[in-house]
Amino acid sequence: MPSEPAYGLAPMFHTMVDFSEKYLERAKDMKNRLAFLRRRNESPGSNPAGKLDKSMKSVKPTPEEALKWGDSLDKLLAHKYGLAAFRAFLRTEFSEENLEFWLACEEYKKIKSQSKMASKAKKIFAEYIAIQSCKEVNLDSYTRDHTKDNLQNVTRSCFDLAQRRIYGLMEKDSYPRFLRSELYSDLINQKKQSSTPTSSSS
Repeated sequence: MPSEPAYGLAPMFHTMVDFSEKYLERAKDMKNRLAFLRRRNESPGSNPAGKLDKSMKSVKPTPEEALKWGDSLDKLLAHKYGLAAFRAFLRTEFSEENLEFWLACEEYKKIKSQSKMASKAKKIFAEYIAIQSCKEVNLDSYTRDHTKDNLQNVTRSCFDLAQRRIYGLMEKDSYPRFLRSELYSDLINQKKQSSTPTSSSS
């Protein structure tokens, strides 16, 4: 009598092992993704402008120039320092991949060689659009499928719909928050003393 259940236990045991291995794989994948995010933002930077000031001092805008960035996201992205400032802000929000994807699409549209275009298109899709990709951007299933279909016949406009969606997302979501951020506020309120930051009374 005690030996009867042994026949049914073997397949059940294998099923449980398969399930636990899959579960462990998914848990490991999630752990790696979280570790990647943590490394990316190890010092969430109370002041992300610090690094910007050192590396891009030559293109730092005047308060008047920075104020124009409030007109549109286009104006912000067209300015070299504005683009870097927005990227630094997105890094603190864990959404830097949106801007990286948008920039990758801009670069993609400049490619002239068809073969280079095809390999770059695959790379962009694998990095930003494929489900569970390392820098997956937030796209609806229609846009993802539409873009995947476009890869069957690669053209310069392959990513247009996806790029517009992500631009719209940044414009409605991250951009208004950037305009309310301390980083932007410091830029538009900075004193006109580019060469002498601390000594105003001389």
